[in-house]
Amino acid sequence: MSSSHSYPIGAPGQKWSDKEKAVWLKQVTIKRSYQDEVVKKLTPLGERFDLLQYGALSYDSEKYPLFALKTRNWDSNKPTVLITGGVHGYETSGVHGAIQFVATEADNYSDTFNIIVAPCVSPWGYETINRWNPNAVDPNRSFYENSPSEESAGLMALVASLGCDILAHIDLHETTDTDELEFRPALAARDGIEYVKGMIPDGFYLVGDTDNPQDEFQKATIESVRKVTHIAPPDGEGKIIGEAITQEGVINYPTKKLGLCSGLTNCTYGTTTEVYPDSPLVNDQECNDAQVAAVTGALDYIIKLL
Repeated sequence: MSSSHSYPIGAPGQKWSDKEKAVWLKQVTIKRSYQDEVVKKLTPLGERFDLLQYGALSYDSEKYPLFALKTRNWDSNKPTVLITGGVHGYETSGVHGAIQFVATEADNYSDTFNIIVAPCVSPWGYETINRWNPNAVDPNRSFYENSPSEESAGLMALVASLGCDILAHIDLHETTDTDELEFRPALAARDGIEYVKGMIPDGFYLVGDTDNPQDEFQKATIESVRKVTHIAPPDGEGKIIGEAITQEGVINYPTKKLGLCSGLTNCTYGTTTEVYPDSPLVNDQECNDAQVAAVTGALDYIIKLL
């Protein structure tokens, strides 16, 4: 269904030029502190894990260093797991769920896995509560060679520097009301296309890979999360965000073709979590808990197969 919604920047049907992107950037404001809310939580974790700075964003290299945490008993004989959060900086539980997993659960899995966690891939997006970076580029559509996103390129370089295969990658995200109120209308305006209103599902769901769906892995992850929060139901057409469900709470995307973070490796087990923090049925802590439950459920499933 098309919408009469008119975005305040740009002309309908015309892609943004640098002029419109500059107008958009000028109205973006800082709303919270990456240093206070994220970096200060990472520093004490450096006592138990290797805290690595793998880069910094050129927008402000002092303000936006990029960090990852690694388990210390790294062993080339163990499978390696990648956990990412904050690829879309505005998706809060992705960031804080990743940090909570490191703080409370990572030690329990470090004998079995090498684990590396990049909890806030897009710190400028975190501070401005934004899906894009300052260049109006979506990092989560930019995981490919010669990426236009510093955030994506930095994470890809970090993963390449590990020099090992990734067995599993869990990418922690949210779907929020602002997706339809701001971000999808802005995307349509930027690309000069008509905005078609969608529906935000109330609950948790997963996005698997069309080319490597791993249905049992996705199911185990959903079952773990179910203990913490409710699973998103499909709409009347059996879909979630326009995609047909493959099982309860699971849809698939062609992750590599779309340049998604979850497609940046050739992992055997990959998934993207989606929490709905605007639901009246949850609070912020429950959203973080759901992200942790997704990671632990995924890892518990893999352990049974090793």
